[in-house]
Amino acid sequence: MKNDPLGAERREYIRLDSVFPVSFQLLSEGSKDVLSEELQGFTNNISKGGICLAINNLKPALSGLIREKKARVSLKIEVPLGSDPVCATATISWFKEDIENNNKFFIGLNYEEIPAPGNKRIMHYAWTRKLFAPVVLTVAFVFALGFGINAYLNFKLVKGNKDLVEQLVKILQDSTLAKEKIRDVSKEKEDLQLKMQTLEVRLNTLEGDKAKIGEKEELEEMRANKKLTELNSLIEKLTQEKSALQGEFIKLQQKESTISGELLLLDKNKLVLTQANFDKMYQWLRVHQNQRTGLISSFEGDSEMANWAFIYDQSLAAQAYVNFSDFEKARKMFDFFARKAKREGGLFHNAYYVTDGSVAEYTVHCGPNIWLGIALVQYTQKTQDTRYLALAREIADAVISLQDADGGLRGGPNTAWYSTEHNLDAYSFLNMLYKITSDDKYLKSKEKVLSWLSQNTYNRDDVPIKRGKGDSTIATDTYAWSIAAIGPKKLEEIGMNPEQILEFAEENCSVEVSYDRPEGKSVRIKGFDFAPQTHVGRGGVVSSEWTAQMIMSFKIMADFYSAKGMDSKASVYKQKADEYLAQLSNMIISSPSPSGQGEGCLPYASVDFVDTGHGWMTPKGKNTGSVSGTAYTIFAYYNYNPLELKS
Repeated sequence: MKNDPLGAERREYIRLDSVFPVSFQLLSEGSKDVLSEELQGFTNNISKGGICLAINNLKPALSGLIREKKARVSLKIEVPLGSDPVCATATISWFKEDIENNNKFFIGLNYEEIPAPGNKRIMHYAWTRKLFAPVVLTVAFVFALGFGINAYLNFKLVKGNKDLVEQLVKILQDSTLAKEKIRDVSKEKEDLQLKMQTLEVRLNTLEGDKAKIGEKEELEEMRANKKLTELNSLIEKLTQEKSALQGEFIKLQQKESTISGELLLLDKNKLVLTQANFDKMYQWLRVHQNQRTGLISSFEGDSEMANWAFIYDQSLAAQAYVNFSDFEKARKMFDFFARKAKREGGLFHNAYYVTDGSVAEYTVHCGPNIWLGIALVQYTQKTQDTRYLALAREIADAVISLQDADGGLRGGPNTAWYSTEHNLDAYSFLNMLYKITSDDKYLKSKEKVLSWLSQNTYNRDDVPIKRGKGDSTIATDTYAWSIAAIGPKKLEEIGMNPEQILEFAEENCSVEVSYDRPEGKSVRIKGFDFAPQTHVGRGGVVSSEWTAQMIMSFKIMADFYSAKGMDSKASVYKQKADEYLAQLSNMIISSPSPSGQGEGCLPYASVDFVDTGHGWMTPKGKNTGSVSGTAYTIFAYYNYNPLELKS
């Protein structure tokens, strides 16, 4: 052969491993006469100039023709993803039998005729197959590497967030211990001062006795000298005791100074860590917003309610967004209620599913709706964006329709009972709407609500605030919200004593309990229960949300008395607020979910799944993050009263 096209192609083209079916027939050498029936083979290698064909169970007669190259081959190559086969004719270049498998043969074919588009399609597919595996492996490697890096960074982030929480808790515990030491030292100092004062009196008395003995000439000299000797001895002894006590007193002063210095350093570090942890708590509220619905799960960690979004909690989260100028997140949530959420009689259902926005709890209460309205008005006031004001007014109008002749609001459209809490919410909400719209109907409804509260809630001396109409049960939040919603000045005007309200709440609802932290450490915390523990019979439970509400009320009272120039009273309430906030910070935990990235949050209560005393149980799960507890604690820290509209 003068020309060896196959040899040239072997040098010019790279053979590719790619398998797809080929139908073929043997043709005579000099014509198109068919020498065999249609047979089935598979490509083994292909190139632009030909293919290697793999055949099973080839008849001896045909194998002889092929081995001796006394035939040509007609091909129908089925290219995957193609509608029609590629037809071609080829000459036999070589023939090989698989030694390990006698029934398998390989034929090297060199194209005689093949349409250019068909050959291009074959080669395109072959090269795609050839390159596909490395590309996929490379992409997989990149994804795996990215995932590994992300997992490592996420691990570092979660660990860092957890460490931040644990550092704050440790400093809080160390600070508490230092304060206890200072109190003990102060008590020892007081005792020593009393002893020194007593010794001083005795020494003065003895010195007087000495003077009197020296003045009595009629006494026998010997008796007088003996008496003086005894007195001098006693005076010397007492003087030594006094000197020793003074030495102890100086040591205690030095000890107190040292501990005070340590406490000052702890307090400085505590301020930094507290700020950092509260920033993390806000981040927890941010990262848990569902991007599809704009809602946020109320209880992260309770598997039974992991997908529930209660309206009240949405209001608190939205107000947190507004206060941090995260307006887009607030609008995403408000858009859900304005455009998608199902309503009943103008009011929303109590809870919706986070993922798709369908109704989770079909009960309709006016209180949660009022809180949604409060969030809408707070947003309007802060941004001057009135797009959601109409929705706030719709909620208000639906709520007003539930108001009876005495001014009280029923619990809901299908509810007969009256709740103090709901009416306090309504007083605040209607007052806000009047301020922002100047619509007199809201002013009139607000005054009617206040009249009802005066007649039905603040009408007993032994229990300053009743839970509802005809219901004398003590609910801690009604005490806190009376201060926050009506305000101490207005309470005094209607004959209520705001100080007595908070004193009663402290005396009856403040508890100190052991709280088991997630890392296994038990700490003592002081806070507020949902109700007097003596009424519930399950031991004390600290509610993070209701404790934060009380902290907010203490701060309001501090501002109230400060404005009146009563600094000592203002200082007392400020100290109470600071103390309870520090105590509540001991309950901060790291987010238990992967999406939470270990950001800080607060559980709903110090104990899971216990009776609150008001008809519901605390959530399940030892480490269940609560939106209401977290958001309200943020409010308390930043001194934001959601029941007041500030200009």
